[in-house]
Amino acid sequence: MDVSVRDDSEHSRYELSVAGSVIGIADYVLSGSTIVFPHTVIQPEHRGQGFAAILVRAALDDAREQGRTVVPECSYVRDFVESNPEYRRLVAT
Repeated sequence: MDVSVRDDSEHSRYELSVAGSVIGIADYVLSGSTIVFPHTVIQPEHRGQGFAAILVRAALDDAREQGRTVVPECSYVRDFVESNPEYRRLVAT
């Protein structure tokens, strides 16, 4: 299965594609060196298959690579960070 995540900076969102079709997005808002994640969506027919975790992990890894802190307003992103301690240091205080 061809799965990829890309930063669509023009639309301020990360996009998750499967076989070339976008099936999920993680919206973001940049504020200085902080990235706020207010909303994450996976198309209903693709939910429960681990795609949200792939999307959020890639977005958080990208934030880390850019030296950004994150504000996980989205409940999924917040729960993901709580469940994956390696990302907790990214959370803005």
